[in-house]
Amino acid sequence: MPAPFESYRAEFPVLKEQLYLNHAGVAPTSVRAAAAVKAWMDDVVNHGVLHERGWEAHSEKVRGLAARIIGASPQEVAFVRNTSHGLGLVAEGLDWRPGDEVAVATRLEYPSNVYPWQHLQDRGVGVREIPAPRGGVTPEAVASVLTPRTRLVAVSSVQFATGHRTDLEALGALCERAGVLLCVDGIQSVGCIPVDVKRSRAHFLSADSHKWMLGISGIGFLYVAKDVLPRVRPALVGWRSTTDAWNFNRSHFELRPDAAKFEEGSAAYPGIYALGAALELLLEVGPDAIGARIGALLARLDAGLRGLGCDVGPEPQDRAGILTFLSPGVNVRALGAYLGERRVSHSVRRGRIRLSPHFYNTDEEMDRLVELVRAYRPG
Repeated sequence: MPAPFESYRAEFPVLKEQLYLNHAGVAPTSVRAAAAVKAWMDDVVNHGVLHERGWEAHSEKVRGLAARIIGASPQEVAFVRNTSHGLGLVAEGLDWRPGDEVAVATRLEYPSNVYPWQHLQDRGVGVREIPAPRGGVTPEAVASVLTPRTRLVAVSSVQFATGHRTDLEALGALCERAGVLLCVDGIQSVGCIPVDVKRSRAHFLSADSHKWMLGISGIGFLYVAKDVLPRVRPALVGWRSTTDAWNFNRSHFELRPDAAKFEEGSAAYPGIYALGAALELLLEVGPDAIGARIGALLARLDAGLRGLGCDVGPEPQDRAGILTFLSPGVNVRALGAYLGERRVSHSVRRGRIRLSPHFYNTDEEMDRLVELVRAYRPG
């Protein structure tokens, strides 16, 4: 294993007991993220809210880290509970009119990027299905369903089940030419591959931290491009949504001009502290280095599994951090149970074994997975 990556394995004690290939599901968090949460908890236990201003200052630092990892400005980033929360804020915040349309691959996407748009149908908003016969959304498929009534395209940066990577730059250019908003579910890319919301021309991106970002559940962030911020009405408001948030002695309802207007109440400090430590680790290693390392691990898996006659996907040019496979003549559930019994953390999605290593996994671990598949004999 390359030395720069090997040193980080100690951050993840779970590796002592499991072959962890399920970062597209729920990732283990790091020692440093756990320590950050504990430090905040110790502060509350010992000092109450004496250091609250410090918590706020740290939260703003984390907001900056979140902005940095996706190429945004801090003013365009709001903390959210999870990816669904962020996408819901977008769906409920735009000024929809009867007859408007949203384009989304409803049969392909994770429900988080389907239900918020279907929820608009009782307001007269139509949901148009983007065809995805090969397990991914392409610009050509999106173009085929755009109409003069289309106001937004909703897509995952990487499809959760197939692993197909969306060409966001090409899709963003298409949406820009068509005058259509682009909303991205980014949970399967942020922390796995480099992400640049400006280059892709995305207007919105939502992602939470418990997958590739190596954080914990219950915290994430929403990006809203500066030029569309005024067009998105907060679905919920509270004291923190306003310009004079910390003045509790008067009623002064003026919404903040930045993305923090979507944060209606008290901050989830434990989650923010964990997110900050997780983002610091990712930025320390570097998104480009992480993406390249994951790509190399997947290439090794691909070669080994194809050598066993397995059906492997997606193709390398369409891949981000996920590889799926079928072993010829083998029951997927039975193979999944066999791998689970041998402490291989993985997922089964839509009838295929899904593997998703991170940068600190080793070549030897990829070889071990291949050997386990080779050794499997149906009962």
